[in-house]
Amino acid sequence: MTTYPSFAAVDLGSNSFHLVVAREVDGRLQILHKEKQRVYLAAGLDQHDHLSEDAIARALHVLSQFAATLNGFDKKNVEVAATYTLRKCQNLRHFLKQAKTVFPYKINVISGQEEARLIYQGVANYMHDEHNRLVIDIGGGSTEMIIGKYQHHKLLTSRDIGCVTMSQRYFADGKLTDKRFQKAIIHAEQNIEAITANYQKAGWQTCLGTSGTIKTLIAINEELFDSKILTLASLQQIQKRFITAQALENINLKALPLERQSSIAGGLAVLIGAFNQLNIAEMAYCDFSLREGLLHELAQNDEFDIRARTISSFAEQYAVDTLHANHICQTIEQLFKATKTVWQLEELDLEILRWAVQLHEVGIAINSSGIHKHSAYVVSNSQLPGFTQEQQQLLGTLIRFHRKKIKAVDLDALVEGESLEQFSKLLTLLRLAILFHQKRQESQVPEYRLSVTNQSVELSFEQAWFKRHSLFAADLEQEQVYWKNLSVSLTVVTY
Repeated sequence: MTTYPSFAAVDLGSNSFHLVVAREVDGRLQILHKEKQRVYLAAGLDQHDHLSEDAIARALHVLSQFAATLNGFDKKNVEVAATYTLRKCQNLRHFLKQAKTVFPYKINVISGQEEARLIYQGVANYMHDEHNRLVIDIGGGSTEMIIGKYQHHKLLTSRDIGCVTMSQRYFADGKLTDKRFQKAIIHAEQNIEAITANYQKAGWQTCLGTSGTIKTLIAINEELFDSKILTLASLQQIQKRFITAQALENINLKALPLERQSSIAGGLAVLIGAFNQLNIAEMAYCDFSLREGLLHELAQNDEFDIRARTISSFAEQYAVDTLHANHICQTIEQLFKATKTVWQLEELDLEILRWAVQLHEVGIAINSSGIHKHSAYVVSNSQLPGFTQEQQQLLGTLIRFHRKKIKAVDLDALVEGESLEQFSKLLTLLRLAILFHQKRQESQVPEYRLSVTNQSVELSFEQAWFKRHSLFAADLEQEQVYWKNLSVSLTVVTY
């Protein structure tokens, strides 16, 4: 009897939290279960982007419900993506710490570009088109716009305009006037204007809208005009209908559910702004989005990792010395194997180290002096498809400290105190592997013995060899000083 493993995707959106459970059968995903809960997370952000305790409480309540649904799921089969509100909020650490008490799965805060990429994957793997298509997703706090063909995106963007944030800004008291709509639409157009030229140059033959706001507007359009296709003219008619009602509470439409009422005006303004700015002729609805993109990549995980392709493309773009990087990776793997059990390292730790090795010299394209700083800047500030914000920050920080001094003030700025011990272990492996290969000749790589405790590394070298390589000995002596601000110490002995 064939068994088909189940996968779960959790989307922590600015308006709603979603949970989808599916299984892969003969290369296709079958949706088994869905849950959706209104959380109104974006409404909990104050003017300083702090998430209120009430909003956090609502989120924790839903997360505990999701945890009950997912009870028994292998953690590798659950992917959790948090979008605009959680990537924007200033007290994210506080939220994540509380979330851990009720929800045992890792919450990945993803960038706007990554959100857009996953949205497109959700569409592309369920709806097939032989031409360029424009996909627009209006969320609670941001709007993603993607042009792609088949399974490949060509242009990605995430704009900081969403149905909740726009409604709070222009329609907070529920009043609907022509003047307010015009201000909201102009604001949306100004936000989109920066991408207009590139998007119109790429062009598209079909336009699809995804997620709740556009689904509701399609339903309203069908109720009023008996059409499932949105046009600028029909959106403007919906706008007139809203203005005539004068207030959100007076809108009498079966297609507008009560939970969508408070955010629909802001969403409508965003979509009209997009139609105006991008000169969109018409839009149809697609019922697949971020969650389906997450599920698709989960199902593919064993055979394909978008992050590996990203690193490879990035290394090629910056003309990285791949042979040298591969040699360092071989040493990283040996060091990892020797420390894995004592340090309780995971396979993802090894992947992060390999990726750091492959990218640690990208900054040489800027200047070989201060390469660690240049490389870290490039990696930390580039779009890395497939990586969460946390993974990208870890990658950039490892590269930043792969050589030279490790100043406490710089370390504190980039690494959380509770993460320092784990970070120190990964960094020491990276620094040693790079140091062993600094002469860029395989014949010059030292033979060593290594032993570790939870907070120390001991390296042993054959005494005669060590005496002949006095410069390397001096480098290790300096390395012991550099490690003073880490939670792991280095001891060097000979035999």
